[in-house]
Amino acid sequence: MRGVGLDNWSRAGWSHGGGPVLGLEASCDETAAAVLAPDGTILAEAVRSQLAEHTPFGGVVPEIAARAHLAHLPALTAKVLAEAGIAAADLGGIAATSGPGLIGGLIVGATFGKGMAIALDKPFVAVNHLEGHALTARIPGMVPGGVEFPFLLLLLSGGHCQCVAVEGLGRYRRLGSTLDDAVGEAFDKSAKLLGLPWPGGPALEALARTGDPKRFPLPRPMLRRPGCDFSFSGLKTAVAQTVPKLASDQDRADLAAAFQYVVAAVLADRASNALGMMPGATAMVVAGGVAANQGVRAALHGVAEAHGLPLVAPPIRLCTDNAVMIAWAGIERLRAGLSDPLDHAPRPRWPLAELSA
Repeated sequence: MRGVGLDNWSRAGWSHGGGPVLGLEASCDETAAAVLAPDGTILAEAVRSQLAEHTPFGGVVPEIAARAHLAHLPALTAKVLAEAGIAAADLGGIAATSGPGLIGGLIVGATFGKGMAIALDKPFVAVNHLEGHALTARIPGMVPGGVEFPFLLLLLSGGHCQCVAVEGLGRYRRLGSTLDDAVGEAFDKSAKLLGLPWPGGPALEALARTGDPKRFPLPRPMLRRPGCDFSFSGLKTAVAQTVPKLASDQDRADLAAAFQYVVAAVLADRASNALGMMPGATAMVVAGGVAANQGVRAALHGVAEAHGLPLVAPPIRLCTDNAVMIAWAGIERLRAGLSDPLDHAPRPRWPLAELSA
């Protein structure tokens, strides 16, 4: 049960602002650590990519990822504490991603965080990775004062594609999700079909810049249908059927541009419907790796503007997995008087709907 296990120090300390919080992220293939002040100021952050380890395999190998987290997390933590000028004993709490994600990496990150919490006698927060993405927009530096509840979240990544009504801390209502592939997965698989290197999303976006998005009439799944569910498997199949007909590099660029154009159009249509399902929203927030795609951002900006709302998108470095969002989620929960017991078990599957405050 969340909120169990706060000691007297943490209750008293956090009622008066607490101390800096260390965030740890090891849910997939990026090892990250960050230190944030209680007001959200980023004192230090670091990410170690595992791109070199996984590229030969064309995707993330869970065992390799877990071993890399184990090898690099201690040094990365020492690095951010030194850069922040913070002694470990002065931390106000430790926050570590505890799901969803690859179970090996989650165990490494959460166990390391728990060990620090025990050694330093500090509160521990088991952070839901998706809640980390959801709350990023509330970091005061993202927009003046941070985004106020409630707001619409579009969570767009390789593993998730959801429209979520973020109504408060621990209060998440899923409005729609993908019926098959996540949007980031569709990017990566389509990029592979086009012969592009892994990770495919950035490579496909780069290729699309030189292409004609109107040349190939690809399907637009779920466009103009009620609700805000997504589907990308049919679009991916259409790319697979078109690739054998390509005869030149320009053909490949045109198909990449067409794919990206269709994805952006579908996301914009679904987002517009989601906003119609959420009167009173203060903003539309986009997060996750696909939020770094400039074509997608532009399409969603147009939707938000049409609804009279701001589009809030984190800086590119905070769209992908990072520890800044984990530290901030820890700060939000500690402010609310919440922490987790040290027997909290990492969860490879942990839907937002199962969170509470």
